[in-house]
Amino acid sequence: MDWLRPGRAGPGAHRFPGLVTIGVVEAEVEQKGGTTIARRYYVSSAPLSARQLLQATRAHWGIENRLHWVMDVVFHDDLMRLRTRHGPANMATIRHAAINIFKRIEDKASMKVRRKTAAWNDDYLFSDITKAA
Repeated sequence: MDWLRPGRAGPGAHRFPGLVTIGVVEAEVEQKGGTTIARRYYVSSAPLSARQLLQATRAHWGIENRLHWVMDVVFHDDLMRLRTRHGPANMATIRHAAINIFKRIEDKASMKVRRKTAAWNDDYLFSDITKAA
């Protein structure tokens, strides 16, 4: 547990004040005929049972994976080269706002098709932006 102690702080100082729970979640993934095991370590200030920690990590990664997938597939987020000053945060805000608009559209088209249709058709875009929440 030496990793809990900071390297440059005073003697006996803790890196994570208020730490209550330390947990590890092990995931086994079978893909293309092979199996890999990934271990993820978590620290928390909440008193969590093993079941609660697992539920919290699944909820976190479920949201993270779905959002990242949409951002990458719909907006090609991984290809963005904007990396200086406030540019990345500003564009992330714009893309999240766009995703929220496209999610409200009531048709069976994919998010990618909705984005492209909005780009090509001003009436489609206007009706989606002005739709009451």
